[in-house]
Amino acid sequence: MNQTLLEIVYKALDDKRAEDIVVLNMENISLLADYFLICNGNSDRQAQAIAREVQEKAQENGYEVKRIEGFDSARWILVDLGDIVVHIFHKDERAFYNLERLWGDAPQLDLPTVE
Repeated sequence: MNQTLLEIVYKALDDKRAEDIVVLNMENISLLADYFLICNGNSDRQAQAIAREVQEKAQENGYEVKRIEGFDSARWILVDLGDIVVHIFHKDERAFYNLERLWGDAPQLDLPTVE
């Protein structure tokens, strides 16, 4: 099965037990990316493990990781995959930034857990 980058990233988040995964369709809202994936981990180490998994799975499937920001502090890690931007928060920071509310006009996609 030829998975899209969106499916690959979602599965990577799920595999590392990322919590509260939200997928926002940003196509008509932001010039930055077509999709935002937002999730959180329960610790710095989990947030970093999630970011590493996203990077590894994207690269394994031939996708370029343009940049990763915030990895060392692990409070808000941003993984830029071009058309997709992944926001991985430490659970303590997620509610503070509340990107879902900030981008409240973006439709949420309901992706099933990928097996």
